[in-house]
Amino acid sequence: MKLEKVTEKAGRKYHDACGAAHGLDLIGERWALLVIRELMMGPRRFGDLRKDLHGISANVLTQRLEGLEASGIVLRRKLPPPASVQVYELTPWGYEIKPVFMVLGAWAARSPRHDPTLPISAVSIMQSFETMFDPALAGDAVMSLGFVFGDEPFAVHIEGGVITTRRDATDSAQVVLTTQPPLVAACVYGKVPPAAFEADGMMTLTGDRAAFDRFVGFFNLPEKAQA
Repeated sequence: MKLEKVTEKAGRKYHDACGAAHGLDLIGERWALLVIRELMMGPRRFGDLRKDLHGISANVLTQRLEGLEASGIVLRRKLPPPASVQVYELTPWGYEIKPVFMVLGAWAARSPRHDPTLPISAVSIMQSFETMFDPALAGDAVMSLGFVFGDEPFAVHIEGGVITTRRDATDSAQVVLTTQPPLVAACVYGKVPPAAFEADGMMTLTGDRAAFDRFVGFFNLPEKAQA
């Protein structure tokens, strides 16, 4: 039985010396790339990963983490007390795939079949900011924004035509949005005014509202490709 499983896995390889083909050997399984995405902003617990990967089963997530760990892309470790919980994180080599994510995301956003209204995770919306940010529109803007999704705070900073996003406290932010990732996507990419969600209690905006309005202007979805 074990031999059959090994043969089956080996049969999924492309057996091609092309680097791109080997890349698909490493991350081509369904969900693998999205697991990596969710680890882009630091270590995560198994339960947190499953919560943010809509539709994945515990069994499949376990398999993908094991496969990525065996490939040297992900490592597993236990946090010191008082946390004392097991987390998964990307290896230094694993983090090097980030530019690939950004190029793939920008390319796929041009697909006529891309639906930006589907569920999106906190990490995904933060990464989309780095992908879709237009330095020419930002000009000499200097600003710090905070986004709070449940108990997860994220900080965004723009300066010198460069945007950085990270999982961090929002204490120094000029403006803070407390809401859910899909609503932020609607505001930034759909240009829906925050007031539309505030009125229903689905979003709280504190701080410099004008700063957020200006921030929204730095992002536009690309034109769709011709079918």
